[in-house]
Amino acid sequence: MNNQLIIVLLFSALSSFGQTQRITSPGGTVIMEFTLNNDGRPFYNVSYKNKEVIKNSALGIQFADGGIINNLEVASLDTCLINETWNPVLGEVKTIRNHYRQLVVKLIERGNVPKEMNIIFRVFDDGVGFRYEFPGQKNLSHFVVTEELTHFQLTGNHKAWWIPADYDTNEYPYTTSLLREVDGKKVSERHTEIGTRVVKDDSGVQTPLMMKTAEGIYINIHEAALVNYPAMQLHIDKSKNDLISRLVPDYTGNKAYLQTPFATPWRTIIISDKATEILSSKLILNLNEPSKIKDQNWIKPTKMVGIWWEMHIGTSTWDYAGTQDMHAYVETSKLKPSGKHGATTTNTKKYIDFAAKHGFDGVLVEGWNVGWEDWYGKWKEDVFDFITPYPDFDVKELNTYAAAKKVKLIMHHETSGSVTNYERWMDKAYDFMKKNGYDAVKTGYVGKIIPRGEHHDGQWMVNHYNRVAATTASNKIMVDMHEPVRPTGMHRTYPNWVANEAARGNEFNAWSIGNPPEHETILPFTRLMGGPMDYTPGIFQIKLDKYGKKDNYVHTTLAKQLALYVTMYSPLHMAADLPENYEAHPDAFKFIKDVAMDWDDSRILEAEPGDYITIARKVKRSKKWFVGAITDENRRTAIVPFDFLDKGINYVVTIYRDGDDAHWDKNPMSYKIEKYQVDAGTVLKVLLAEGGGFAASIVPATQNNIKNVKKYE
Repeated sequence: MNNQLIIVLLFSALSSFGQTQRITSPGGTVIMEFTLNNDGRPFYNVSYKNKEVIKNSALGIQFADGGIINNLEVASLDTCLINETWNPVLGEVKTIRNHYRQLVVKLIERGNVPKEMNIIFRVFDDGVGFRYEFPGQKNLSHFVVTEELTHFQLTGNHKAWWIPADYDTNEYPYTTSLLREVDGKKVSERHTEIGTRVVKDDSGVQTPLMMKTAEGIYINIHEAALVNYPAMQLHIDKSKNDLISRLVPDYTGNKAYLQTPFATPWRTIIISDKATEILSSKLILNLNEPSKIKDQNWIKPTKMVGIWWEMHIGTSTWDYAGTQDMHAYVETSKLKPSGKHGATTTNTKKYIDFAAKHGFDGVLVEGWNVGWEDWYGKWKEDVFDFITPYPDFDVKELNTYAAAKKVKLIMHHETSGSVTNYERWMDKAYDFMKKNGYDAVKTGYVGKIIPRGEHHDGQWMVNHYNRVAATTASNKIMVDMHEPVRPTGMHRTYPNWVANEAARGNEFNAWSIGNPPEHETILPFTRLMGGPMDYTPGIFQIKLDKYGKKDNYVHTTLAKQLALYVTMYSPLHMAADLPENYEAHPDAFKFIKDVAMDWDDSRILEAEPGDYITIARKVKRSKKWFVGAITDENRRTAIVPFDFLDKGINYVVTIYRDGDDAHWDKNPMSYKIEKYQVDAGTVLKVLLAEGGGFAASIVPATQNNIKNVKKYE
C-alpha cells in the first residue's frame, strides 16, 4: 500500500559526449554520476558521504551480433523522486519504506540500424541499483547475450568475504582475504564434499560479495529481481581493483536468450559506514516487483520438526532398502526393507505427536517416495515420480493422523538435478499434495542438471525456479528451495517462496569438516542479503560421537544454536535435532518453542562481518521481543541496550546463555538460563563463549511472571 507517492518529472538531453548527469539520494548521503566517454560508452561512479566508493566504471551488454557497448548517444533523461511504503506478507519489519531518486538514461546507437537501450538508476540513502532495459523497437526483437560488461571499479584492495565463482553450488565456507588474494581454485579443491562444482574463473567470486575498505566503509554488491537471466558472478581484475560481471553460461557458452521488451536484473551496491546498516537495508527488496499473489491469507510462518537430521547423522536412511550404496541399482519391485528407513508411518507418527505436544506447525518428511536407492551419481532422467510412496509410508493414514493432531505434513521433492523430469511431474505432484493435506514443499536440486550442460545458476534454471514459485503459488503451496541460485529478493514478488538454502547450511556439520564458528556471522552479510535461509538450526547434541561420528560435530555452542533463530532471519525454521535430544534439555528447548518467525520490527544492535552479530526482533502484533547474539571463535561481551522497549513498562527477560565454562570445541553443551526484571533503561551485558552466543525472550511483566524475579543490575 502506498502511503505517500511523490513524483517529480524532468526532461533534458545531453547534446554532446562527456557531459555528466548527477543524481543524489533523498538524504544526500549517496551520489551517482553518469557520463558517456568520447567513444560513446556509458560510465558511472558512486560516492558515499563525499567519499568515492565506485570509481568511473564502464557499462554495456555484449550481443552475439555485436552488442551495445559504445557509439551511443543520449536521446533523453527522465528523473523522478519516489517516496512510498509497503507491507511485506512475512518479514523482518511490518512496514518498508521505498525512498529513492531515479534517473532513466535513454540511449540510442549511432548508425544505419540503431538499437535503443535504457539504463535505469535508483539512488537510495544506502546505495544504488541499476539495470539495463531494452524497449520494444523495430531494430531489436530477439537477441542473444554473450556477456554483460558491467564494471565495479573499487578504490582499493578491500577486505572481502567471498566464495568461489562456481556455476553449480554455493555451499562453500567463506574465505576472508583481500580481493587480490582471491584464489577460487584452492578453495574448491579443498572442499571435495561438494560434488557438482564448476569453477571456471579462479579470480572470480559469487555475489552477494561483502567488502570493507581500509577507511571503514562497508560495500555489498549483489543483484535484485533475477528473472529470465543468468546469475551474475564477479571477475576480479587484480591490477585495477576492478570487479567485472560474468554471467553463468549455458552448454553453448551463451548467457541469455531474450526478446524485447526486456529488463535485466538490478545490479545492487549497498553502502554504509556502519555494518548494522548493511544488515538492515531493504534496498534489494525494494527493487523487486510487488506481490503477484492477491489472496495471501494462506501464507504463514512455519516452525517445523522433521525426519531429516537422523539421515545426516546416519541413524536412519532416505532409502527403503538401506543399501547405503548410491551407485548400486536395485529394481523397486525387488526392494527389501532394511529396518533403517526413516520415513516410515510409525516414525512419522512419532514426529507428529512430538510436534503436536510442543506446538509446532509441521513435520517435514524426507525419503518417503521410491527412487532413493538409485538417485545419486547416475543422473538418470526419471528417478523420482513424486507421487509413489515406499510400502512402509501410508500417505492417507498419515494425512488423517496429522489432521487430527492439527499438524501439517511438509512435502519433500528431491529432483536429483533432473529438472525436465520434475517439470513433467509438477502438476500431478502438487495435485497429490493438495489431496493429501500438504500445503508446503521443500524442493532439492542435488546433482548435475538435466538437461545436460545447464547449470544451477544459468538462465534456464533461473526460469525454472521462478516457474516453481509461480506454480506453487497458483496451488496455494509454500515452497522452500534447496540447491537453487542464491536469492535476489524474489520473495517479495512470490511471498509463498518462504525460504531457500542456497548456501552451506548446518547439515555440513554432520558429515564434512563442518562450518567454522565464524560462518554464521558472515552469512547475514552475504547469502541472507537476498532473502531468508533455511539453515536448519537448533542442534542440541553438539558432539556426534554418540552416533559413531567421532570426526563430526557442530562448531557452535548449544546457546548459539538458539540465537540463530533470531540472527538468521527466516519465516520458516526447523528444530532440526532429534526429539529425544530436545526432551533431554526441556528448559533450553522452551526457547525454540517460544520464538516467533514473523516480526513487526527488527533492530540490528551491533555487528561486524566474520566477528559478531546482535539482533532484537519484535513479534508481529505483540509486545514480546526476542534477542539473539552470536560470535566467532573469539570470546566477547554482547552489549544490549533495551531502549527499544516501551518506556514506563516493566518486562521479564529470560536469558539462555553460554555456561561460564562453555567453548564451541571443548565444552559446547554448557549453558545457563537466567531471569531478570528489565525496562527501557536497562543495558544488558552477556559474555559469549568462543563460538558461542545467547538468546533471550522479553515479555511484559505480570503479577504471575514477575514473582521472585530480581531486577537486572
